Amino acid sequence: MRRLKLTTLAFTALFSSQLHAETVFVTLEKDNAIAVLDPVEAKLIKTVNVGQRPRGIALSPDHKQLFIATSDDNTIRIFDASSLKELGRLPSGEDPETFALSPDGKSMYVSNEDDSQVTVIDIASKKAVQKIKVGVEPEGIAASPDNRWLVSASETTNMLHWIDTKSRQIVENTLVDPRPRAVNFTADSQQLWATSEMAGTVMVLDTASKQIIQTIKLEVAGISSDLIQPVGVVIDKDRHYAYVAMGPANRVAVINAQTFQVEKYLLVGQRVWNLAFSPDQKQLYTTNGISNDVSIINLVEQKVVKSIAVGRYPWGVAVKP
Repeated sequence: MRRLKLTTLAFTALFSSQLHAETVFVTLEKDNAIAVLDPVEAKLIKTVNVGQRPRGIALSPDHKQLFIATSDDNTIRIFDASSLKELGRLPSGEDPETFALSPDGKSMYVSNEDDSQVTVIDIASKKAVQKIKVGVEPEGIAASPDNRWLVSASETTNMLHWIDTKSRQIVENTLVDPRPRAVNFTADSQQLWATSEMAGTVMVLDTASKQIIQTIKLEVAGISSDLIQPVGVVIDKDRHYAYVAMGPANRVAVINAQTFQVEKYLLVGQRVWNLAFSPDQKQLYTTNGISNDVSIINLVEQKVVKSIAVGRYPWGVAVKP
C-alpha cells in the first residue's frame, strides 16, 4: 500500500510538471540577448547572446526552431529551441524588426521598414524568393491561420495591405487610424484585429470584406490620452477575449471579443510592448520595455500575479510548450 501511495504521488508530480513544462523566450533589445524564463517558478533561467538589437521572435510550428530578428545585423537567426545553438541565418533584408510565419512553417514574411517592402523567405532553402512593395514604414505583419492572407501594416501610410499568399500580390488596401502598429488574425481567420498607436484605438476588420466593422477607443481614467498607445494584440482561440498592450499607459486592455466592449484594464510594467499566451491560454506574458520585466497574467482570474526581471528593454516574446 505504501509503495502504491508513493507511486501515485510521483505520477501526480510528474503529470503536473509535464502539464506546466513551458519555456518563455524574451528578446532583450539593449542586451543583444534573449532571456529564458521558467514561468511556473517565475524566474529567469539564463540569458543567451543572439546578435545585435533582437526584436521579433517566433517558434516554428513544431516548436523545434526559434527565429529571432536581429535588426542591426540585418538578418533573421535560427536557433535550436532546446539547446539554443545557432543553426543558420535567413536573408531578411535591411533592419528586420517583425515577421510572420506561414501556418505550415515553410515561408517567412519580414517587414523591412526602411525599404517599404516585405521580404518573402523560403525557410528550407534559406533564400529570399520575393520582395513585395508596400506602404511607408511597414511593421505589423500577420499571416491568416487558413494561409490565405498576409496583412502588412504601414505606419506612415496608415494602411493595411492585404496580400494573397498564392500570387503574393496586394489585392486590397484598407485605410485605418494613424500609425497602425500590430495586426493579428482570429483563430478562424474571419477577423483581423489592428492597433492604432496614435489614435489609441483597436480596429476589428472583417476578413471577407476587408473593412472595419468596429473601432474600439481605449480610455483609462486618470491617464492622459497621449500615453495610450496600443501596440501588440492577441485574441484567444475561442474568440472570447482580446488583449491589447497599451505602451506607456502601462496596462493591458481586456476586450470582450464578442461585444467589443473593454471589460478591464490590467496594470503591468512600464512601456508594455508585446504579449503571448501560455499553451493552454490560461496565462498571458507581457514584455515591459522600460521596467525591464515580464508580467504574468492569470487569465482565469484576469489579474496580474507575477513579475520577472529579465534584462534591458524586453520587446518580443514567444512560448514553447
